[in-house]
Amino acid sequence: MGIKIGNVETRNNVFLAPMSGITDEPFRSIAHEAGAGLVVSEMVASEELVRERPDMMRRARGQNKLSPFVMQLAGREAKWMSEGARVAQDMGADIIDINMGCPARQVTGGLSGSALMRDLDHALTLIEATVAAAKVPVTLKMRLGWDDKMLNAPELAKRAEAAGIALITVHGRTRCQFYTGRADWKAIRAVRDAIKIPLIANGDGQSAEDARAMMAVSGADGIMIGRGSYGRPWWPGVIAEQLNQGRGEKEPRLDQEQKFLMTQHMETLSLYGVVLGNRTFRKHLGWTISRLLQRNLISQENAEYLRSTLLRENDNQKVKEGIVKLYRDQLDKAA
Repeated sequence: MGIKIGNVETRNNVFLAPMSGITDEPFRSIAHEAGAGLVVSEMVASEELVRERPDMMRRARGQNKLSPFVMQLAGREAKWMSEGARVAQDMGADIIDINMGCPARQVTGGLSGSALMRDLDHALTLIEATVAAAKVPVTLKMRLGWDDKMLNAPELAKRAEAAGIALITVHGRTRCQFYTGRADWKAIRAVRDAIKIPLIANGDGQSAEDARAMMAVSGADGIMIGRGSYGRPWWPGVIAEQLNQGRGEKEPRLDQEQKFLMTQHMETLSLYGVVLGNRTFRKHLGWTISRLLQRNLISQENAEYLRSTLLRENDNQKVKEGIVKLYRDQLDKAA
């Protein structure tokens, strides 16, 4: 079941969350290919995008591979959110998402991200400026509030809907929780009761069972998978398929998983260059090793060896050969 976002309809209701330093173009491309209902860019600072800062331009890539193409903007000044929206459209964005949920200190310290939930009047000026500048649907991602004494997500959501926001995503934690404890899916229900536009629940979704529970408890129309996709960017599509056959892809076989990882490695090197690309890819490869260990496909000893060798290897050809060997060994065992 897809979700209507303005004039855009998604192919299903399981989305890939925007995650800084993770959901770059190679990661999103795999998630999209595997059937995620929607994939969202890393957080792009609006002023730096307008000024064409190279790292922000890199974060904003994806227009030639992804459809619909969603760019998430962050900022604290209406002028730059407005200008950023225009640039995003010029770069091919089909949807613009506003970040009011990032808990990172370097973001909230600059009065962006979830810090905006401490001043809803100011937050609304940014929403209104973005919506006014955009000719495409604008969505909003937020948390439950700043802390347990300021649970104002329902109020922000209601005001955002009135300002023209087309869909809202709520992470079931406050900013001050960061990622500790468990996401409170039940608390998202108050946002559902406050708005009529589509609602997406986010936080701690790892499986189709989680997805069903999240939607049942929160009243959300769909879910967004974040950390559950570490080491497996195809996972939102797998969950979508389990929820509604034909809307995503089944869990890949080991040979398909290897192909995805090889493609991600190659495209990461292409995007960042061979040196930065090598360092950037290490965390993804590390998560892949952890996933294989969790599935009992490799031993603890083997996992530790791989982390001490592959994750420290600067020769990208050797990294490639290591990935091939890693999966060949598993395929030989399965034969």
